[in-house]
Amino acid sequence: MTRALLLRNRNYRLLFTAGALTNLGDGMVALALPWLASLMTRDPVAIAAVAAAGRLPWLLMSVPAGVIVDRSDQRRLIAQADMLRAAIVGAILILALSAPSAGAIWLLTGLAFLLGAAEVLRDNAAQTILPALVRQEDLEQANGQMWSAEQLAGQFIGPPLAGLLIAAGIALPFGVDLAALVLAAGCVWLIRYTPDAPVIQPFWHALKEGVAFMRSDRMLLRLAIVLGISNFLATAVITVQILFAQDVLGLSPAGYGTVLSVEALGAVTGSLLAPLAIRRLGLHPCLYLAIAAWAIGYATVGLSNHPATMATALFIVLAAAMLWNVITVSWRQRRIPPQLLGRVNSIYRFFGWGSMPLGALAGGATVRLLEPDLGREMALRAPFLLAATCCAALLIYALLRLRLEE
Repeated sequence: MTRALLLRNRNYRLLFTAGALTNLGDGMVALALPWLASLMTRDPVAIAAVAAAGRLPWLLMSVPAGVIVDRSDQRRLIAQADMLRAAIVGAILILALSAPSAGAIWLLTGLAFLLGAAEVLRDNAAQTILPALVRQEDLEQANGQMWSAEQLAGQFIGPPLAGLLIAAGIALPFGVDLAALVLAAGCVWLIRYTPDAPVIQPFWHALKEGVAFMRSDRMLLRLAIVLGISNFLATAVITVQILFAQDVLGLSPAGYGTVLSVEALGAVTGSLLAPLAIRRLGLHPCLYLAIAAWAIGYATVGLSNHPATMATALFIVLAAAMLWNVITVSWRQRRIPPQLLGRVNSIYRFFGWGSMPLGALAGGATVRLLEPDLGREMALRAPFLLAATCCAALLIYALLRLRLEE
């Protein structure tokens, strides 16, 4: 089935290929950007600021981005966003090649913000265009494949490749990402389809229409809130994860890239097995299982003393995250009217992803606040243990309040 969908649908194949290329580059930058930041400073708050800046556009721009997506040719918008991202990565490449300076970390923070802003438009448009390129009955399969490719390229291949490239020069991963983004834009330009008529209402009227739909759908709003809390926690631990790997486990760039590759293998496994799990276990058991796995995984990382334990726990966390994504994204794509999909999707992501910069800052601040009393190691373990506790509370909420219509 996986192969058949890619072979029979040219437009989907091009979108899939573009996504794989961009995520390969993103995976390398995911390791190289914080590593570059850690070469500039050892301050956890400054490093957290870089991560927060990259996610801040989801808080500031996701809602208006939805209106832009619904008013635009989404194919053109994706390609233009990828070319803009290529230009920004080119600027980071120049910074990586330059001699270190006192304000370099803040320039890197600004570039991370711009990169995240382009990503907001790109990701919203890519998710919005998918139902127009595949049949409704193929949505779970297509979303599973897209998430699998994202994790395989972005986490399984990208980070270890970045680790090898960093050993030769910190600028190399950014150069490869630049090339991947340009190639991805070319693939998207080749997509041929007849888009629905764009939204022609005034900007604020179109935005209010999306907000009204979101407010009227309580289950959609609840899902967005759960996603927002889980992404807050995930970003908090991801922000300090590189310092945990370096200072507690003593990992090199290549070693940390290997851990991220195992993590990505969990994501790929979860993406590919999600449709089967949903059919065998049911929608709601899979939803609850995903949240329970987050709690177990974070607690295991927080108590780990060996890279293999950390990698195994992250495998579980990412497999569960992909199961959640396949369930909720496919459900949203069916539930939201096509003419509102970009706007409602963006509002959903405002709640679900807008919390990420706050989580990034919270992760760094937690380490700084606890380190004087608990020491460096325990302070770095604390965000993982706190995330596990919060996910256990989320599971109780989900059992009581999340009931999706199948």
